[in-house]
Amino acid sequence: MKAIDGTEALARSRALRRSATDAERILWRELRNRRLDGFKFRRQVWIGPFIADFACVEAKLVVEADGSQHGENREYDVGRDAYLRSEGYRVIRVWNNEVTGNLPGVLEAIRCALVERVPSPSQACGLGPSLSLGEREA
Repeated sequence: MKAIDGTEALARSRALRRSATDAERILWRELRNRRLDGFKFRRQVWIGPFIADFACVEAKLVVEADGSQHGENREYDVGRDAYLRSEGYRVIRVWNNEVTGNLPGVLEAIRCALVERVPSPSQACGLGPSLSLGEREA
């Protein structure tokens, strides 16, 4: 994999932010500024050789909003997820149509993943909706 210098990495991250999908914009509106239970998320974050859609460094959680192109890139995603897991991150994937059609359920699933990673007595996680959130196994 080609090494990328800081200038190129910043330019690519900015380009991805400008060309965000509708689902990414919707999700970012809910995750930014510590709006989800006080957890700090960043978007289009470089982690090693990869860019994560959304990352909470404190909880070591990556959230990927996937469209139909991810069905074609399964091998790439499996390798990418394996790398992120090796760095201590948990990766959850949500389909774009889940974000646009069931945002409360997606946010609850993310909240549950955060609480599992950074437990707090003041935060409780009930049984959330059944989403097709994926943690792809290698």
